[in-house]
Amino acid sequence: MSLGCRIAASLIAVTAFATSAFAAPKAELWGRWEAHAPGGAVTLTHSAWDMFLTRYVRGGTDGIARVDYGAVTETDRAALYDYVTSLEAIPVTSLSRSEQLPYWVNLYNALTVRVVLEHYPVDSIRDIDISPGLFADGPWGKKLATVEGEEISLDDIEHRILRPVWRDPRIHYAVNCASLGCPNLQPRAMTAANAERYLEHGASAYINHPRGARVESGKLIVSSIYDWFDEDFGGDDAGVIAHLKRYATGTLADALRSVGRISDDEYDWRLNDVAK
Repeated sequence: MSLGCRIAASLIAVTAFATSAFAAPKAELWGRWEAHAPGGAVTLTHSAWDMFLTRYVRGGTDGIARVDYGAVTETDRAALYDYVTSLEAIPVTSLSRSEQLPYWVNLYNALTVRVVLEHYPVDSIRDIDISPGLFADGPWGKKLATVEGEEISLDDIEHRILRPVWRDPRIHYAVNCASLGCPNLQPRAMTAANAERYLEHGASAYINHPRGARVESGKLIVSSIYDWFDEDFGGDDAGVIAHLKRYATGTLADALRSVGRISDDEYDWRLNDVAK
């Protein structure tokens, strides 16, 4: 059995973390974060986050990047916390748009890793039920940081800032939800200088991996990301398929030429841990 088939089989076999109960928030702009400085000259460095990623993100032979949560030292955990604190101290609305994008992406990913470390070991990030509400699911609704005096959650960053401000579907390949079904946490920080390459690489890598999209017996099976956030990909099957075709290569590109609709979607919520 080929590597791609083995990966596909393992994804199909995952039933413990069903997708049906997950409701993705709509993109609803939080207006105060539209502010920016078009001519802003401040350049942020994300070296602390870069160092953490270099040390603990592991690329697997199956094409999925995992985090070695269990190996994180107390020193590096403290450095991660300090990095988040340093981002909280930055007046983000005084930055240029090109600096704001990596600011929010890196803050989202660093907060996600931090919240996993605070509750590790867990089987899935959805087990970290710290969001407000009786039927809380995961940590996404919990206020985890304070920026310019505003308490911020992961949902705020993704769905009230990144998606509505930038209106770029590639945002979904940049933010990582600490799950095997998610686009990879890249082993480097996003910066203003590498942002376009970061987004393009994330899109290409995910779409050309079986958990992103694959065609079996003429049927297109995609990540549930394209169902949850279909409005970001054109709003229907045709829009999603057009997006996939933009990045698809090899056999996937060939197969997509004869596909007109999506047959199914899947997602693996198991933690992106090297132990998995």
